[in-house]
Amino acid sequence: MFPLRDGIPSRRLPIVTLGLIAANVAVFLYQLTLAEDGLRTLFYLFGVVPARLSDPAWAADVGYASPGWFSFLSSTFLHGGFLHLAFNMWTLWIFGDNVEDRLGRVRFAVFYLASGVAAGVVQWGTDPASTVPTIGASGAIAGVLGAYLLLYPHARILTLIPIVFYPLFVHIPAMAYLGIWFLLQLGSGIQAFGQAAGEAGGIAWWAHVGGFLAGLVLVKVLLPPEAEQLPGPARHFLYPVPPARGHWR
Repeated sequence: MFPLRDGIPSRRLPIVTLGLIAANVAVFLYQLTLAEDGLRTLFYLFGVVPARLSDPAWAADVGYASPGWFSFLSSTFLHGGFLHLAFNMWTLWIFGDNVEDRLGRVRFAVFYLASGVAAGVVQWGTDPASTVPTIGASGAIAGVLGAYLLLYPHARILTLIPIVFYPLFVHIPAMAYLGIWFLLQLGSGIQAFGQAAGEAGGIAWWAHVGGFLAGLVLVKVLLPPEAEQLPGPARHFLYPVPPARGHWR
């Protein structure tokens, strides 16, 4: 399933969402200037390497003696390739603007970064001996998806489902789309237990699971106290909404 758009318009320009996309793109452009050795060093220094956090002796032996706690944040701005970046940023654009709308800009920034940290911690906890760097914004974006599920359960997501060579376009309720997405991550994570990173497809499934669950919790903590009934596809749900400062798209 590939999301194309949702049915909830933004009430104002999503500055934080746009800023996060710009920051991720800028870091990726910097990555393109590095040789292979330099890129590897960047990933090991600023990606989440579970063994580096769990085994200081191993970290010292390979030349990364610093525990690297900052990597829980920095790893969310690194990507392994163009498609990795593009899919993450597209997903952030579709779902992030609406979550930012409801949380407000400052709260959304805190929410996004905290979700990314939680995703990294869960990935570390489920595979503490791994020497493979975990990088990418998908854990933080999974948190955005969790928040979107609570805030807009009745929204509809225009989704592309490729069936062999036939593109099928369907509108799927957010509750179903995100529920299926989460179950796929959870199932893949359970299947990947005990496997090497390459055998697990090189995907940090548990970072996705952890980020999503963190998003479900954090959005409740960070929601402003105000609430209003909104029209549209999610009219059966109350959304805490910051004061409007204009309209966009």
